[in-house]
Amino acid sequence: MTRAPLQFVRQGLGFVGTGAVERVEFAGDAQIADAASWWRTRAASLPPSAVAFGAFAFDPVASSTPGVLLLPERVDRVDATPAPARAASAGAVSGDPVSSRPGDMPPAAYEASVAAAVAAIRRGEVEKVVIARDVLVRGGAAGDPAAVLSALDRGDPRVAVFAVDGMIGASPETLVSVRDGRFRARVLAGTAPAGQGAALLASAKDRAEHVFAVASVLDALGGHVREVVSEAEPFALELPQLTHLATDVTGIVADDSSVLDLVAALHPTAAVAGTPTAAAIRLIRELEPFDRGRYAGPVGWVDAAGDGEWAIALRCARVEPDGAMRAYAGAGIVADSDPAAELAETELKLRAILDAIGGASGR
Repeated sequence: MTRAPLQFVRQGLGFVGTGAVERVEFAGDAQIADAASWWRTRAASLPPSAVAFGAFAFDPVASSTPGVLLLPERVDRVDATPAPARAASAGAVSGDPVSSRPGDMPPAAYEASVAAAVAAIRRGEVEKVVIARDVLVRGGAAGDPAAVLSALDRGDPRVAVFAVDGMIGASPETLVSVRDGRFRARVLAGTAPAGQGAALLASAKDRAEHVFAVASVLDALGGHVREVVSEAEPFALELPQLTHLATDVTGIVADDSSVLDLVAALHPTAAVAGTPTAAAIRLIRELEPFDRGRYAGPVGWVDAAGDGEWAIALRCARVEPDGAMRAYAGAGIVADSDPAAELAETELKLRAILDAIGGASGR
């Protein structure tokens, strides 16, 4: 049995862990805040070099999956110039045949859920909601998480490549990072195929979706930060397979908050839930026939000083108990969303993780 990998690396910077001397789970709606409190106390007795990895549920009220912090037996800092991006699937696939199929949300059911979400938006129940689907993959590298992680490491260095407690992926989105009293977040919302940045910037639908996501981040940070700078206009973030509308938000931490405190304040953002948040989550529970677990939840690391970097667990898959992998992708739904187009967007978003596993989209 391959030992479970433990990693969070972006742009050649981050950490790789080995084993775990301590594993603490957190349940309930306040799981991230509870983890922040526990780590503040625990870190006081640890050396300054100590680092914990963590991952938390998207919807801790409805999910059976707890949040977790892992303190590795050994942690190595990664500080190297990242290699140029290569095809993520190169060398990742074993000799086993690959079998992929829709999970609990087949394509037709996904389109029906998107249509139901659009109807709810037009009735005024929500302004935006993110609807996700899943794909189950066997064979290929699905039984070898380390091989999947290695394949993702050869992809675009701008994404955060992570493996924490059975969640493996390559997320383009920085939920929040904190270093020496300064914070940074990168908000992504609005998606198109690679090379279509100009069209994306001109899309009223995608720009409206993006505005919701940026506003949710600014509102959530509230009294935790000051001197906040948010770009007035989004830019097109061109990745090998996708283009996203992106906005960077920076500033200074105004109180003694750790990065985990900011994660607790921010999650869930409109980029992965919707607007208004509570109503969007209720609609997600109604329209998605599965527990997201830690998909679209925070994943990252925190050090003994309270600094760290956290992404949203996107472009990812969960290792299943039987050795399969369950991959996820979602799309932001607004009033003029088209179900077929939103399904196509999830296909694009699934491609990186499925290529790394060696699977197909399941359509």
